[in-house]
Amino acid sequence: MTADVALAVADLRTHFFTRAGVVKAVDGVSFTLRGGEVLGLVGESGSGKSITGFSILGLVDDPGRIVGGSIRYRGRELVGLRAAELRAVRGREIAMVFQDPMMTLNPMLAIGRQMDLALAAHGGRPAAARRARSVEILGRLGIPEPARRLAAYPHELSGGMRQRVAIACALLNRPSVIIADEPTTALDVSIQAQILREMTDLVRDTGVAMIWISHDLAVVSSVAQRVAVMYAGRIVEDGPVTAVLRGPRHPYTRGLLDSLPAQGRPGEPLAQIPGTTPSLLTRPAGCPFHPRCGRATEPCRTAEPERRADGEHGFRCHNPLPEAAP
Repeated sequence: MTADVALAVADLRTHFFTRAGVVKAVDGVSFTLRGGEVLGLVGESGSGKSITGFSILGLVDDPGRIVGGSIRYRGRELVGLRAAELRAVRGREIAMVFQDPMMTLNPMLAIGRQMDLALAAHGGRPAAARRARSVEILGRLGIPEPARRLAAYPHELSGGMRQRVAIACALLNRPSVIIADEPTTALDVSIQAQILREMTDLVRDTGVAMIWISHDLAVVSSVAQRVAVMYAGRIVEDGPVTAVLRGPRHPYTRGLLDSLPAQGRPGEPLAQIPGTTPSLLTRPAGCPFHPRCGRATEPCRTAEPERRADGEHGFRCHNPLPEAAP
């Protein structure tokens, strides 16, 4: 893994200004991403992880907007760039793979036409070179007879094949950073495992940096070197994936791990975190997790916890879980 910082996010704040009030979807998120590294961004639905990814690419629509913080790609500030400047970065330097491939693929255009347009938008390659690149990347992602698939339409492909094509479209222009927003959630387990392996090989072979957004800690543990756990728009725990998953310090991370089906015994009910995620319109004072936390004390209800760290392992909790034994 190279030591260069591909992406640095500092105190990012993305809010939605609605009639009911201000929704602080992302509220002070910070992390760095290095070349050849995969960062897992995990949390329940509504935690802000997808909006973090959209913010990086400038894909937040009204009534949302970035109200504070910094997003630096290889030292270049992206917050505040004009639309045309962002389009030059989007797809060429930083690309995104969406959970639903039909958010990427146009049902009215053949696969080859869509890939050709993506390549033509970011360079002056001749048509033959664009076609060769499209065939090359489809083959790399395990699509049989890739040259013939260029003439297919999205509805003619299976769900797994459509997702592979969507990933291929993101890789066409050899971006330095890929944001993968739960790209395997809708796929069956065997296809999911194949795509995870292909993405892991891609990172190893090309040195691309990746943010893998997911609610599934088991998936994240298989692809990521570092993990950041989000709750109510903030990162509550982060660090090397092995340290965080084997010795979580925040009760929320512990709850997510205990909820995995593999943690239970056959016939026993699955563990679950009590309650529901808070509304971001009326986020509770203090630690936002305290209404669901069995370790909450009075400071948890009144004071926002500061980030503490054991080496590279950071967490925001007044009453952290004991440090794991070596």
